[in-house]
Amino acid sequence: MTTLIHSIALLGTLLILAYLALMTKGLLRRQADVHALYENQNALFKARIEMMSSSVTKAANDKSAAAWSGFRKFRVAKKIMEKGDCCSFYLEPHDGRELPGFLPGQYLTFKLKVPGQPKDVTRCYSLSDSPNPNYYRVTIKRVPPPPKAPELPPGVSSNYFHGNVQEGDILDVKAPGGNFHIDVESRSPVVLIGGGIGVTPMLSMLNYLISIPVKRDVHFFYGVRNGSEHMHKDLLNQIAKDHPNVRINVCYSDAVDGEVKDQDFQFGERVSVDLFKRELQVNNFDFYTCGPPPMMESITKGLQEWGVPDSKIHYEAFGPATVKKVAKPDTNAVTDGPALEVKFVNSNRSVNWSSATSSILELAEANGIKIDSGCRAGNCGSCVTTVRSGEVDYPSGKPGFDVEKGCCLACVAVPRAGSTLALDA
Repeated sequence: MTTLIHSIALLGTLLILAYLALMTKGLLRRQADVHALYENQNALFKARIEMMSSSVTKAANDKSAAAWSGFRKFRVAKKIMEKGDCCSFYLEPHDGRELPGFLPGQYLTFKLKVPGQPKDVTRCYSLSDSPNPNYYRVTIKRVPPPPKAPELPPGVSSNYFHGNVQEGDILDVKAPGGNFHIDVESRSPVVLIGGGIGVTPMLSMLNYLISIPVKRDVHFFYGVRNGSEHMHKDLLNQIAKDHPNVRINVCYSDAVDGEVKDQDFQFGERVSVDLFKRELQVNNFDFYTCGPPPMMESITKGLQEWGVPDSKIHYEAFGPATVKKVAKPDTNAVTDGPALEVKFVNSNRSVNWSSATSSILELAEANGIKIDSGCRAGNCGSCVTTVRSGEVDYPSGKPGFDVEKGCCLACVAVPRAGSTLALDA
């Protein structure tokens, strides 16, 4: 009997040990499965980052593959009115081929056949959405005659887009370009600042930043007069709810009756560096800004005075306006006098430079010398002029259009001091 009991006990022990071995084996297998799942998810996560960023990084690293030469035909797929007399145009390639990516903040250049104009009109408009393989979107504000000079004509291209361009129309478009864009490889916090229609490249950057898995700290400041100009209000509110890393700060400078603070807008004031100091408290951000010239000049100057390095201040000037940074010694500053002259070789003219003149294009026009132009902000490349001899400078910084060596962008270039400049014009 005793032997039988010992045998049963031993058998039970063996069964328990076997069970424990199976459990341990199963646990190890589950741990291995969990580890493998983690590795797979991590690999998928990394792949997703690369996939979602590829359309923009490709444009930076392989421009020849990501763009096309000259103008390409695009069909207006949708035309949607926005607030503030702005209109969004969704553009699809007429040939149905793949769209290259772009860097959020860049623009498109259009060649327009505007009735009544003696030649094609060239204009640049910022892309207002994140990169999408199916379409490009630009948002354009109708420009009326100046309030103080109603007898002057309204904006040629903006009114043509609003009044003439319809869904189904075909437009000539250059590939996305421009040096004003977000750094897609950085993970540092950013401040996006848009005033009026200048919010369009900021929307492109914002939509890109919320689409990628890596969540950067984002402060979005948007300045308008009141709700009549507040574009994409519902979208911005939804972004604020869905993305804890994004803070939306809408400023109404002239709110009307019925508009409620903290419901329709966050601040009843203009966008300013004083506001940044109160809300951000520190200045270790990359600042991107686009808006009316007075706003951009004030913010750029204020950021520099706050101690933000120039490398962290990025801005886009639209139209002929430029942003004047805090004055610094300029060893190449041009001066008046007969020693500094500009030779327009094709026109057989030599003209003395004046420091009161803002650009070579302005000097040429004042003296009846023809140079083609478009955006007048160094973005579209219409004014590219061959430099026979001498050198030029760009007082407002590197222009948006990458000009070839031996040429200059006449609309934003000035002669370099100490050299006689000769141009093919």
